[in-house]
Amino acid sequence: MNKHELTRWSIVFAGFVLALVAGVAYAWGPMVVPLVERFGWSTAEAAMPFTVFFLVFALFMVPAGRLQDTIGPQKTCLLGALLIVLGFGLAALVGRFPYPWWLFLTYGFIGGMGAGTIYSCVAPPVRKWFPDIPAFAISCAVMGVGLAGTVMAPVKANFMIPVLGIEGTLLIVAGISFAMCLLAASLLKNPADGWAPQTIAPKELGKKAVKQKAGASKAGEIKQYSPSEVLRAPVFWLMWLAFGSVIAGGMLCAALIPPFGRLVMGLTATEAAAAVAVFSGFNGFGRPVAGYLSDKFGVTRVMLVSFLIQAVTLLLFNYIAVSLVTLYIAAALVGWGLAVVLATFPALTASVFGTKHLGINYGLVFTGLAFGAFMPAVGAAAYDATGSFTPAFIGAGVLALLGAVLSGTLSWKYKL
Repeated sequence: MNKHELTRWSIVFAGFVLALVAGVAYAWGPMVVPLVERFGWSTAEAAMPFTVFFLVFALFMVPAGRLQDTIGPQKTCLLGALLIVLGFGLAALVGRFPYPWWLFLTYGFIGGMGAGTIYSCVAPPVRKWFPDIPAFAISCAVMGVGLAGTVMAPVKANFMIPVLGIEGTLLIVAGISFAMCLLAASLLKNPADGWAPQTIAPKELGKKAVKQKAGASKAGEIKQYSPSEVLRAPVFWLMWLAFGSVIAGGMLCAALIPPFGRLVMGLTATEAAAAVAVFSGFNGFGRPVAGYLSDKFGVTRVMLVSFLIQAVTLLLFNYIAVSLVTLYIAAALVGWGLAVVLATFPALTASVFGTKHLGINYGLVFTGLAFGAFMPAVGAAAYDATGSFTPAFIGAGVLALLGAVLSGTLSWKYKL
């Protein structure tokens, strides 16, 4: 491996590290019961810091993306590191401020801003270093989010919280996250203008990077869309709705799997939790596979097939998930659908709108993630109202089917 190859794969590693940090914050579930037991909060109050974090994370990707485009990934990452350690570190004072609003403000708001800031530094530099295999490279980087949740949830539940307590766990997470951000920042940088890998000549980049009409100029090169131009483009709203609908359906399913396994199938807590681990594993490890397939067969083709599979799985969930094995298979298929959407949309955004403003432009697409923040509450409300999980699973299936229809539209109308 020559120097340039080593350099650009180090950028992927840096992105993976930042995605791990963002994913660690996702593993909030193990904190809920200890907070309820210690402070007497309701379950909703104990779970709300994650909802706030999720919303702020998704929405802050827009200003953070603009910052990344303006001052570069390294400085932006350092700012995100400061926000992360400040938010999580202050959250560790919850023993002195034992009120839900304290965690809303610290972990949720400040921590969410930090996560959005560092995550805005993942896709843009990787895409600039990998015009030849963009989807695969980006998907390798963002794989860290899914894997972090899979690993950190049991570590927090079984080791950190019992030994260190709530405050100690938050403090250790703050310190480790800060150190990981500093490591990533030391590696992050953009390539020089006009740089191209040895496998592709610079003059071929425009043709190689895009095969569709949506983002191409008359000369065959990608138009570099400004954020205001993106918001006026109909193709953006199709992408945004496809992204948000599939994310929302996947998050809804992930939230419903454990109670479905316990209440409907009569599984033990461990067996039901293992289904979530299967979901998270396919969501994490499936991302590089999704990226590879997208580079080989086309992004929207992979999206269309995957979202159709997810839709069928969710619409027929009650008929498929009738045993432990089939529940795990259903969880895996839904996790794969989520892996596809999170792995492919950064590269799709770059191929349609260019890389000059990729940070903020992908941030605009990423705001569709905010849909997912409300899905656990929606699923719980649907179950409380009907006494059945079927309406929620059907709703999630309809959302996945909408994503498949929109993917087909992007492929047919815009030749993506």
